[in-house]
Amino acid sequence: MPSMRQNPPEVHVSEYSSCPETWLLGVRIVDLPSEAIVAQIDQAIQHRRKSIFQYVNIHALNLAQELPWFREFINQAALPYCDGYGVLLGAWLSGSRLRHRSTPPDWIHQLAELCARRGYSLFILGGQPGVAEKAGARLRRHHANLQIRGCQHGYFDKSPGSTENEHTLRTINAAHAQILIVGMGMPLQERWLSENWARLNCLIGLPVGALLDYLAGERRRCSPWMSQHGLEWLGRLISEPARLWRRYLIGIPLFLFRILRQRYLSS
Repeated sequence: MPSMRQNPPEVHVSEYSSCPETWLLGVRIVDLPSEAIVAQIDQAIQHRRKSIFQYVNIHALNLAQELPWFREFINQAALPYCDGYGVLLGAWLSGSRLRHRSTPPDWIHQLAELCARRGYSLFILGGQPGVAEKAGARLRRHHANLQIRGCQHGYFDKSPGSTENEHTLRTINAAHAQILIVGMGMPLQERWLSENWARLNCLIGLPVGALLDYLAGERRRCSPWMSQHGLEWLGRLISEPARLWRRYLIGIPLFLFRILRQRYLSS
């Protein structure tokens, strides 16, 4: 596994300093609803601000305690936003306040509609071979004027300086897309962005986790009822127990323990 660069991504945090935010376990979270996040992406493109929009869920907060580079990546992102009811609960238990939870699968079509209307273009990176193309085709089916400048799977040698990584960077830059959607899973997608962001000419970096698989029909999301009542984690655990049991059955209690310990030590 290649070593991780310690330099944070080159972003403009100060541009978003007026947005409401809180800190949880040493991680900065901006408190905005999904429509405001899409509006901030629009503003960043219009003002040519190179920005990463990073989702924060329980898994991210646990990783941030174990990986200093990852915590720095989130805190240096232009807009780290809450993705998960567990984070809302954690904020409440810690004495902080977060009101909004926004997850990319819920607002990707809002973003695609904005891009189709404004003429913004996308490059889709991630997933198994063929997944990015399927995801792009489904977005185009719903948004006829959407410009997708390129698609590539995430199964390439991501080592800095490798032939495959250099080819990927050249391909993305040659497409001249304003928005780069990266779906490689956490923290791999963030590590790749941190190592390569300064060399990419995209304006917006958008890590999205499993979004591409959902768009492509490779995975099914849980029911809207479960999602709206904070049980999406359970739906994912039921559908992929072998891969996700540790993240949820160990990760959720560990997160709550860290939150309560922090509250006790600060009281």
